[in-house]
Amino acid sequence: MGSLLAEYAPRVCLIITAWNQVEKTLACLATVQALAYPADALTVLLVDNGSESELATAVQTAYPDLIYLRHDHNLGFAAGYNSGLRHAQNISPAYDYFFLLNNDTLLAPDSLRHLVSAAQANPDWGVVTAKIYYADDPQRIWAVGERVSPILLDLTTRHQNQFDTGQWATRQTFDFVPFCAVLLPRQTLAQVGLLDEGFFVYYEDMDYCRRVLAAGLAIGLEPAAQVWHAVSSSSGGQWSPRYAWWMGQSGGRYFRKHGRGWRLLLIVPFKLFGAGRNALWLTWRGEWAALRAYGRGLWWGWVHGRADVPFEA
Repeated sequence: MGSLLAEYAPRVCLIITAWNQVEKTLACLATVQALAYPADALTVLLVDNGSESELATAVQTAYPDLIYLRHDHNLGFAAGYNSGLRHAQNISPAYDYFFLLNNDTLLAPDSLRHLVSAAQANPDWGVVTAKIYYADDPQRIWAVGERVSPILLDLTTRHQNQFDTGQWATRQTFDFVPFCAVLLPRQTLAQVGLLDEGFFVYYEDMDYCRRVLAAGLAIGLEPAAQVWHAVSSSSGGQWSPRYAWWMGQSGGRYFRKHGRGWRLLLIVPFKLFGAGRNALWLTWRGEWAALRAYGRGLWWGWVHGRADVPFEA
């Protein structure tokens, strides 16, 4: 790995999206600054998705050399990253890789070197991800990759919550990886395009992974690269009303978009069962605001497939 980068360090544009969360964003940037990667081959671009002014002041004061791209309102995850990708693609000379990173993640110093090395060794990999842990439980795995049913279009494996004992020590491919920390080769964007901005947040990574596989590319895990993720912090926590709304809306849009033809005969009852189970769980917990948000989100996603409907508590 070291020899490849010693001869030529591929140009990487590391793109972070942020919506407020000043402390988390600064912590993320501190780990980015500590990356063991040649500085002249790495550009950091932060997309400010309509944050309060405190974020711009704090970030630009602490890191004046990064590219700061500010929007006056929250574009959402997919559109925010797309704005960064479009900006980066117009910079010359061209970048070899684009590293998409959530602002609530922390990177191991050698993580980017490992990801680039894996991408170089596997040119058919259209997406490369790291081994991702929970930030508040640093040895417990949050994500490595999952399998997806070709019929129901949903995950068939769940590798979360495993304590890392070395069971994920080798490179391998999956059907889906979450997009909180992924490396995209330039060729992937040329073949697959940008993220679908019809997804405001959630399921845009499921959608993109399906498109990557359809383009004949693979989705790979480089377990030597390590990342820690503060899960669901941007939506207010697991099953907050905001989380429930966007999970319902985006999930409905995803299955509406991809579940065409005969698949719908199986997908509709399968998802109705899952939605009913979630509704019962929220009812049992007395999470009435989340339950209402989840129902409205499902309606908009399944019936309209739209992402331009604002969240309402």
